[in-house]
Amino acid sequence: MERLLSRPDADQRPPDALQERILDAALAEFEAHGLRRVSMEDVARRARVARTTIYRRFGTKEQLVQEVILRECRRFLSGIAAATEGLSAEEALVEGFVAGLRQARSNPLLARVATGEPEAFLPQLSMNGGAVMLAARDILAERLGRDRPGADLDGVCEVLLRVALSLLLVPGGGLAVDDDSARAFARRCLLRLLPPPR
Repeated sequence: MERLLSRPDADQRPPDALQERILDAALAEFEAHGLRRVSMEDVARRARVARTTIYRRFGTKEQLVQEVILRECRRFLSGIAAATEGLSAEEALVEGFVAGLRQARSNPLLARVATGEPEAFLPQLSMNGGAVMLAARDILAERLGRDRPGADLDGVCEVLLRVALSLLLVPGGGLAVDDDSARAFARRCLLRLLPPPR
């Protein structure tokens, strides 16, 4: 599962400059107009390539959307890894939760689709049988498990991801998501999920 977010599948070419240009153009279009309203023609125009080039590289608009979201997930998880480097599992859980919410709040694509078309975004998280969620869960479990060898952290990490997603996609209520509030909530509630070191 981690391979899904860390590198392309074996049967795909590694990203090259043209592919990155197309993904950049698609991301800019999706941020500006949402996932549903953007056509392959829009992306081709922004990337300054022929529409057939995009179809050759990605096949369908759905596959292009998935590749853009996978790339954003890689960036997102890299940011969490950087924010938690060198921390204990307890501090990594708290600071990773805070960093994840901060990054998600400031991500133009997520902000656009979470408020404007969540029904188009949520299926992307469950694509390929929920592979994105499972891959993210596995990466987080590996990070939190460094000082808890053998601990089963899959459930804990999936709950963390689902709590964060619900705070982002269903704003309001009594839980604030600014850094200080998220940090206090993680210390008060989420640390309880973490099993003690063996």
